Amino acid sequence: MRGVILALALVMLSATLTAQGVFSNKTQDILEKVIQDYPNHFHNIKGELIGQALQTARYRSTLQLPGSTSSTVTLVTASDNQGSDWNCTVLETADFSAAQARFSEIYGQLSNSIISTVEQKTFILTGQYEAPAADKKYTEILFSLLPGVGEMKRLRVELTLHEGDRDWVVALSVTDKDPREIARF
Repeated sequence: MRGVILALALVMLSATLTAQGVFSNKTQDILEKVIQDYPNHFHNIKGELIGQALQTARYRSTLQLPGSTSSTVTLVTASDNQGSDWNCTVLETADFSAAQARFSEIYGQLSNSIISTVEQKTFILTGQYEAPAADKKYTEILFSLLPGVGEMKRLRVELTLHEGDRDWVVALSVTDKDPREIARF
């Protein structure tokens, strides 16, 4: 009887911890779905067309982190400059401390998380933390998927905190190019 009660208590504790997000979290779940759609150039998470210019098209994303302000998919189809990009603006605020806290929280939710792809390959998302400072205009953490094999070698997951026109912006992106190379509009 004692063994049954102990086993039941462990099951209930495990269920409670999982429900609280200790073993999983919404940020990691959304990012995993985005990465799973990367080989399809984000086709399955591409929403309505927002704008188009020459060989670049920008769409709303159907996946967005909880509490974020916007999420987009950008596709570049130029023969010499092809690429795809998922970008999520996590937070825009005039309060640097709030931006710094959200940046650190997202990092904690993603660092060393396990990402599974549709092909049942498993990767570990790893990146070196860099503390943002108000006097720095731009802080970036580049996450790598380990092991970096196949088409996933090109994949970049970036968490940034930068000063915008009037606000601090925390953003998360998944891309196969340097985001500064992708035309923005």
